[in-house]
Order: sequence, then structure tokens, then C-alpha cells
Amino acid sequence: MTAFLFSGQGSQYPGMGKELVERFPELESIFETGSDILGFDLKKITFEGTEEQLAQTCYSQPAIMAMSLICFEAAKKKGITFDAVAGHSLGEYAAMAASGMLSLEDAFKVIKARAAAMDKAGKDSDGAMYAVMKLSPSEIEEVCASVDGYVIPVNYNSPKQTVIAGEREACEKAAAIFAEKKARAVKLSVSAAFHSKLMEGASKEFYEAIKDIKFNKPAVPFYSNVTGKILDDITDMPSKLAKHMVSPVRFTDELEAMQAAGIDKFIELGPKSVLTGLVKKTLKDVTALNIENTETLEKAAG
Repeated sequence: MTAFLFSGQGSQYPGMGKELVERFPELESIFETGSDILGFDLKKITFEGTEEQLAQTCYSQPAIMAMSLICFEAAKKKGITFDAVAGHSLGEYAAMAASGMLSLEDAFKVIKARAAAMDKAGKDSDGAMYAVMKLSPSEIEEVCASVDGYVIPVNYNSPKQTVIAGEREACEKAAAIFAEKKARAVKLSVSAAFHSKLMEGASKEFYEAIKDIKFNKPAVPFYSNVTGKILDDITDMPSKLAKHMVSPVRFTDELEAMQAAGIDKFIELGPKSVLTGLVKKTLKDVTALNIENTETLEKAAG
């Protein structure tokens, strides 16, 4: 059984998806739909924008989602099938479009609202995020609890990588303690403390913007960041997605739940291969591949 995984924010790079669109020109329609809804040329930003431009939340989120969906459509054209979907944070929105929970148009409407709310929250708060390596999640939780100020684990990425977020000063204090423990704490180049309470204002604004969007039952099992399990109730998805914005991403729990359900092949769709690496660090006896260009597409198609 195969699960499709969709990439998260921070994986973007200029020119992502260009090879696949050149090979399958009809996939340019994904950019066209996005551009109409977003009010800017999404293809131009994705292919020709600078790294600095693409790092801005208002551009990176729709660009990564579009690129992930281009990879998804290319995979389908090569006959690659899937039995479940999951995404890492932002990646959940591409997973919703891929599984039929959202139409392409509504997926772009939702991501436009999400990116705008998170971009604004980043400017209104002084937050930070650090990826911490070489310590267990419980050790990282302990350190965060001991620090003055607000800092918590927000992304449980693998048994040996957890991302923390919170007030900048508290994050810096925690990073100093991790360094004393001989762990690596790498500051992430993001504009805000995502998945923490510093996103509460953004969460409320996001809910108001998407509360009338129609969500459908997914065609395959959809694994949730918030619970780490299959999403079995799609009633009031706007509230669930608003909660997602201020809740930790339990990615390791999702991977373990998928393996327990019989999934033994994971294909990441989107820029770079961050999630592929996390699968390899978390699970044994599974295959992990990514699709981001023609070479990786051919390899995944076997």
C-alpha cells in the first residue's frame, strides 16, 4: 500500500516544478487557477522569483501547494496509485485537494486566507522556531517547560528531530540549553512561531475567511497532523483547520499509524525531500521516495 505525502513550508526553491510543467504543459492550468484567485502571477513567482520572495509566507504557501499538486498530477499520469494521503503542516492543504476534500479553486481560496493570516501574525508578534536534533521529544519537552517565557515543541518530525516555537527570547534560552546538552538547535528561516499560541489571532482570522467553504469526504484515508490518526469526521472543517494552526504537528504518530494500517511505501510530492528523510528516520522496512522533477518521477514510476 502507498501513501502520498505532501511537502511543508520551507522546502521552496526558485524554479520548482518547471521541468514537470515543460513535460506536461497542461499542468500549467494549476498555476492559472491559482493566479486568478491569488491576484498575482503564481507561475512567474514560482519559476522566476528570488529565494527571498519565495520565502515570504504569502508566496511560499501557494507556490509549494501548486508545485505539490503538479507533482501529484504528473504521478497520476505515470500510473502511480495511492491508498492514503498526509501532509506536513502546509502540506495538508495539497493533500485535501489530492484526496477530493477540496476543489482546486477552493484549495487556493483557503491557502490564500491561511497565508495572509499567518503573514500578518508574523509581523504582529516576535516569535521564532528552532529544529532540535539528537534529543528525544520528552527531553525537549522538559527543557521547554523549564525555560522562562513561552516556548513549546510544535513539530514532532522524527524520533530525533523536534521543532520548537514560541517567543524569540524563550526560544533562544532553550537553544542555549540544548547546546549545553550537545544537541543541535538550528534556527529556522520562518517569519513567525507557527503552530503555537502566537498564531491565535491568525487562527481566528483564518476561520472567519473560510467558514463557508465546502469540504467533501476524502476519497482515501486522510491522516491528520493534529491527532496523528485518520481524520474520521469532516464536519466543521474550518474549525478543525483553525485549530491546526495553533496545534503541534504529530507527524511521527501519523507515519506510525500509516505503517500499522499496512502502508509500506511513502511517496513525497513537492519540493526537496524533507519528508522522505523523516520517513527513513522514523520507520523501518518501508520504501520512501520523492517526486519533484522528471528524474524522480521516472524513478518512482519504476
